[in-house]
Amino acid sequence: MRHPVKARTVAKIDPPAPVGVKAMSAAGLRAFFNIARHWKLAVDEQLVLLGSPGRSTLFKWKSAPEAVTLGRDTLERISYLLGIYKALQILLPDPAAADGWVRRQNAAPMFGGRSALERMLAGNVGDLLTVRQYLDAMRGGWA
Repeated sequence: MRHPVKARTVAKIDPPAPVGVKAMSAAGLRAFFNIARHWKLAVDEQLVLLGSPGRSTLFKWKSAPEAVTLGRDTLERISYLLGIYKALQILLPDPAAADGWVRRQNAAPMFGGRSALERMLAGNVGDLLTVRQYLDAMRGGWA
């Protein structure tokens, strides 16, 4: 005689709710402006690194980051900059050395004697990616 099989009740675990673009935008902008302070970035440099928003837009973002919803390109740029900043903190534990690295001339082929900041200020998101990949390689891989 066969016994009927009872259906098991499996607790359903919902994945965590995705962080909203608005929350990512606010956190990203706060982090960016902290990096800009550490790297002593001029307003014009900040504008280029963020993808050339208008000056007034930049100042609005700075004064009220929680009210901003950034576009995909700007979020990508900030993501690369955060990765660059993190990699420098790991590679150069002295904060002054880490923050100063972006302005020092670099003999690595992708910099051609220029600084990493000069490379990043070419304005292309790919230049940010190149610097990020260079630093990740110097660290020994991706993190």
